[in-house]
Amino acid sequence: MTIGIATVGPNAGLGLFKALRAAERVGSGSIGGFATFAVITADRRLIRSETQRGGTTTLFLDGETTGVDPSGEIAAAPFAAVISSGPERPELVKLLTADPEVGLVTGHRLPIQIGADGVPLNQQVLDLMRSGRTAQEAVDQVIAKNEERDAGLIAIDRDGNLYGRNTACVLRRKPDMVEFAQESPDGKAKIVIFYNAIRPQIVIAPLIAQIAIDAMVGYPKPDGEILLPVDLPVVEGPEVAIFCDASGVAEYVTTHDRLALTGTHVGCVMTYGCPVYFGGRLIGTGMFEVMTLTVDGVLKQMSGQPSVRVGIRRTAS
Repeated sequence: MTIGIATVGPNAGLGLFKALRAAERVGSGSIGGFATFAVITADRRLIRSETQRGGTTTLFLDGETTGVDPSGEIAAAPFAAVISSGPERPELVKLLTADPEVGLVTGHRLPIQIGADGVPLNQQVLDLMRSGRTAQEAVDQVIAKNEERDAGLIAIDRDGNLYGRNTACVLRRKPDMVEFAQESPDGKAKIVIFYNAIRPQIVIAPLIAQIAIDAMVGYPKPDGEILLPVDLPVVEGPEVAIFCDASGVAEYVTTHDRLALTGTHVGCVMTYGCPVYFGGRLIGTGMFEVMTLTVDGVLKQMSGQPSVRVGIRRTAS
């Protein structure tokens, strides 16, 4: 009956917001009602935002406008967490415990349940992190004493460690319950997602995780450019590759598709990620893909144009 998400990394606030918004747009069930959202900014300030109905469509305002993205400092915050479900929940602030000098604790099901020590589970985790425990140590210690409590807990500690775990009680809910974690290839952006009573059950988590990661670290961008001129020769070779002169003008393209070398051929002679050589030396990979028209082994059009400038990602200096 809840979804809990936490993100760590650049633009964690924006990534978290986009993940929840995507879950609302794709999913159905216990979602799109209340949301309790919190970030810790780079200068250690806690900023909260809450709504009882409408989820991300009412979570942030810009004057009289609803349905907007979070503001710059919230979007750019390196630590972010949210818990959300259907409408109208009492004491929203208690569902997500936070201290700007300690960290954030969210989760799903009922992280506010009173534990064996007589303290709400999420508050116990925050207190343990305040005493010096890492996110994992704190969550594991609380779960170990409360395996039959109906809760999953996700914590971010002051050093940016992100960890989540469900009790044995919650794990028995499978396949209704989903837990998912992902990080960017460079390890700079991380996300943990727990939810239940949201459909379609399994596919939402990897979808919204990737949306969050993309929002946090962005898409790979070209850091160079080459020119593909008109009447570019296409010849047989061991790989799909582009060979350029020292000035970055393509001289010829190789392919192992022999059908592209004779007659009229429509397709993609050059593919995304294909090697790019300058003077016979590998310099990078293509960050593009164009529809090509070849006639008897000569490129005549690229996406309807006789010549194009395209980006590459350098792999060597």
